[in-house]
Amino acid sequence: AISGTGMTFNGENIGAFSNPQDLCKSPSGDVYVADTNNNRIVVLDQTMTEVKKVIMAFDNNNEEDTFKQPYGVCVSEAGQVYIADSQNRRIVVLEKDGTLVKIVENPKSESLEEGYVFVPLKIAVDYADRMYVIAQNMFEGIMVFESDGQFASFFGTIEVEISLWDKFWKRLATKEERSKQQLFIPTEFTGIDIDPDGFVYASNIDPKGEQGVRRLNPRGEDVIKKGENGNVGGDLLIAGTTEYAGPSQFVDVVYRENGIYSCLDRKRGRIFTYDHEGNLLYIFGGRGTQEGTFAMPVAIEDIGGRLVVLDATRGQIITFEETEYGRLINEAVSLRYDGDETQAVALWQRVLELDENNELANTGIGKAYLTAGDYVAAMKYLEIGKSRSYYSIAYKRYRNNMLTENANVLLTGAIILVGAIV
Repeated sequence: AISGTGMTFNGENIGAFSNPQDLCKSPSGDVYVADTNNNRIVVLDQTMTEVKKVIMAFDNNNEEDTFKQPYGVCVSEAGQVYIADSQNRRIVVLEKDGTLVKIVENPKSESLEEGYVFVPLKIAVDYADRMYVIAQNMFEGIMVFESDGQFASFFGTIEVEISLWDKFWKRLATKEERSKQQLFIPTEFTGIDIDPDGFVYASNIDPKGEQGVRRLNPRGEDVIKKGENGNVGGDLLIAGTTEYAGPSQFVDVVYRENGIYSCLDRKRGRIFTYDHEGNLLYIFGGRGTQEGTFAMPVAIEDIGGRLVVLDATRGQIITFEETEYGRLINEAVSLRYDGDETQAVALWQRVLELDENNELANTGIGKAYLTAGDYVAAMKYLEIGKSRSYYSIAYKRYRNNMLTENANVLLTGAIILVGAIV
């Protein structure tokens, strides 16, 4: 864990982080931290042991300008630094050397309500320098700004579905009862990342806990796959009345590679990792005081193959290395993502040596046998892996093969039977 205590820059102690809210990696490998309550951006090297720069101010028309509680930070492919300067109600874009590029503030559009107050919280930038911004109290979706800073549109709006039962009781309820009912307003996004193909991964807090992350195509449509269980929202429900009860609350998401992405649950401090089909790969982390746990996790990033979590309360960066178990799963999923099911079998077999009940490993082996045409073996592993969809495919192909192989016998039997009846 890196807390910032004892960190020095130019020989001077920079002090500890204070309520940091975001971190990101640059194309060059540097790590940028939005040190929110210290009103600064701290730049670390890839090992996060050396402070390379501290950005506390910049030149704005020959006057020194400063930040006020910057919540979000990201770095574009060109190396420009985008800062969600929240309490100054603006986005500040700087060159790597700290030179001001532009300031985006007070967006205007017919889509925005009159008197709207722009408070950016999180930001991501695509290959064309379009800005995707999560703003405070903005329920219409992610705000998209063109490279010139002009507000373009909303992106990925989450539609709220109201059941017939809710509509029925809303009609019967008194004014006081309706005021206590859940508001049917769209859900706010909480974290954002963009994969190499331009798809936007955005986390959100789902009251039902079924979908805490979305994969948005260029049109803003959610195209994420939810796996066999139809759930990419972490824990659906933890019973009780404490602060740990209820479904997961995803506060951030990071795309890693080969369709793998990880989501950070602030409710119980756990990290959930999924593959491109929405299958849960593994879970780790937690809330607590022991090593490897968090007080208030707020951001997650993949830096050099390591998962890095920012803890706002402790002002710490906690780094996690791959275990042998995690490495095997990641490599097997990557091979499957590339369409090489056969090569993945050996890795899945090694996963089963560590955890013989791993459903994903059994399903992976079953799919490899399915591709190879060994439907009996495929059904065996797919049943253990509880993959109903692929088991059905294997069974149908097995049945069709049996019918084809025994067609002559069946036809002869049918003719003899018809003749006997006549």
